[in-house]
Amino acid sequence: MAGDDGHRNAAGLGVGPDREKEGKIHTKLRAGSLKLYELEKQIAPVDAVRVRREFIEHETGTTLENIGIFSIDVNRAATRNCENMIGAVQVPVGVAGPLAVNGEFAKGVFWLPLATTEGALVASVNRGASAITKAGGAEVRILHDGMTRAPVFAAESVGHAKKVADWAEAHEKELAAIAQTTTTHGEMTGLVTFIAGTSVFVRLEFDTKDAMGMNMVTIASAKIADEIAKATGARLIALSGNMCTDKKPAAINGIMGRGRSVVAGIALSHELIEKVFKTDAKTMVEVNYRKNLIGSARAGSMGFNAHAANVVAAMFIACGQDAAHAIDGSTCMTTIDATETGVYVAVTLPSLPVGTVGGGTGVDTQNECLRILGVAGGGTPPGANAKKLAEIIGAGVLAGELSLIGALAAQHLARAHQELGRGQKR
Repeated sequence: MAGDDGHRNAAGLGVGPDREKEGKIHTKLRAGSLKLYELEKQIAPVDAVRVRREFIEHETGTTLENIGIFSIDVNRAATRNCENMIGAVQVPVGVAGPLAVNGEFAKGVFWLPLATTEGALVASVNRGASAITKAGGAEVRILHDGMTRAPVFAAESVGHAKKVADWAEAHEKELAAIAQTTTTHGEMTGLVTFIAGTSVFVRLEFDTKDAMGMNMVTIASAKIADEIAKATGARLIALSGNMCTDKKPAAINGIMGRGRSVVAGIALSHELIEKVFKTDAKTMVEVNYRKNLIGSARAGSMGFNAHAANVVAAMFIACGQDAAHAIDGSTCMTTIDATETGVYVAVTLPSLPVGTVGGGTGVDTQNECLRILGVAGGGTPPGANAKKLAEIIGAGVLAGELSLIGALAAQHLARAHQELGRGQKR
């Protein structure tokens, strides 16, 4: 453990803190002559985390003994994943499965790690996974793959704006070559422009292989944006103009895709629906139609699903993905087609920004969850692991949608939450 009594050095051996030196550091912190973010320059990261936590305890009058207990590598986390680190918040991780997946990249049976504090979620996904596996496995496909960044430029007039957009589109190959000078892993694969008055947005798309890729595309986009400004006389206003669109629900992501676009489906028989969900095909179709389609449309929702973001968020947190991108899961569309033998249920997730290298994927606990799925690190060929993870998440969302729609169709939702701790008497 790496906490108050679990210091690590580079060799993994325990070392004691230099209390005299740390006492002087505390004095400087309280005097304001030393900033919290400067601690790693003074002492080892593991000690910096503890000293910072002790300072916050003193400042707030709060005991942080649990935040100070964790097993992840502080040297990595404090220098690559989290500034001003004081410890770690632990989120329970449950597993759902086995889940059979018949994808192009994910083939086999998987156990899904789900990090959540919501009682009933893991149980719900588990039930959906059981139905999918009994039905032969989810059919999953990647529809599109591309991470985006969209700089915004200011033009002098609408005529100038059109010239800027035309120039960028005409020089796509040259701009792609410029992007290639910034990375050995990714490549620019597309460019599309949008104009609003004198604002010009250039939405750039990249193949980022096994990385989620935001850092990669941001660095490449900066160099491209400089070239566009230099060549056209347009003023670069912001490297991200919100046409990307990053960490916000947006129709453009639903239409054009962002990250990995995934579709997953399963055929369920009348007998299986009755056995697992205690309802029938006709009722499931009507619940999906009136709730997920009509209800979502009437509410002006950008997503047409039961709770897709629930599963996306739980898997993102467990697997070291950027948790803010869980918002993209909310744009999922769930469809149910009536068939002669039962129903065909599908989920379409146009935007899943996921990766298996970089970011939080190297944090010890999250990396273990990726290893559970067999997707840690780079894939062969490059990009295969990230696509595999996207397919598994798509199948997991399908399992969650099936279970909740089934519970609603059988009028079991409130009872399930009560039995699993959501409505217990106090």
